[in-house]
Amino acid sequence: MLKKERQAYILHQVSLHNSVLSADLSSSINVSEDTIRRDLNELAESGKIIKVHGGALSKSFNSFYLRTDVYNADSKKMIAEKAVSLIQDGMFVLTGGGTTIIEMARLLPENLKATFLTGSIPAAYEYSQHPNIEVIFIGDKISKKSQIAVGGEAITKVKHIKADLCFLGINAIDREHGITDNDWEVAQLKNAMIESANRTVVMSISEKLNSCQRIRVCGVEDIDILITELNPTDPILDSFRMPGVTIL
Repeated sequence: MLKKERQAYILHQVSLHNSVLSADLSSSINVSEDTIRRDLNELAESGKIIKVHGGALSKSFNSFYLRTDVYNADSKKMIAEKAVSLIQDGMFVLTGGGTTIIEMARLLPENLKATFLTGSIPAAYEYSQHPNIEVIFIGDKISKKSQIAVGGEAITKVKHIKADLCFLGINAIDREHGITDNDWEVAQLKNAMIESANRTVVMSISEKLNSCQRIRVCGVEDIDILITELNPTDPILDSFRMPGVTIL
């Protein structure tokens, strides 16, 4: 694979999954980690990614504001519109972070009166701009990779919550491995969030379907609603149809 093709592949993976590990890129492209590190350095120097120890982040995490160049922004807006339809007055809503969650926050109707709980700095900022929403920030150590509070204290706080809904953006999902991530601390937090909610809503663009990362968060059967930008009858979603899981 030529360098130009290799770097295009890396950019796509970063955009799709928000973060990537050098070791995973090395394995999937079948080149050395030194080659991957050089590619990541070049992409970071050109302003296309954020280089971090062991991998890279999407530039979407480098701002409180939803960027105009967010990957697949139209699909994420469609997902957010479906998600907003689930939220009712008086609910306690627990959310993670990510660009789809931020888009959902921006689409919340002005007359909605609800309480939103999150450890995501960008999401908390967006909720705080809403005239009728109470915001509870779940604090602890901030993960620079995801701009979200992680760690034992955050997990303990989440376990003391009984939310009506939990909204999660994800990195990967397939029928066999369930929801997976490449960040151990974020995966543990997401697992605690799922256990603390009456219903869990997973939001994912269709490109992330049938993909897998290293750390398991939960099984598909452990969620209640899966939202993508696709029509719910699309055959691509067939492998996720099972009792107890609603597809929107």
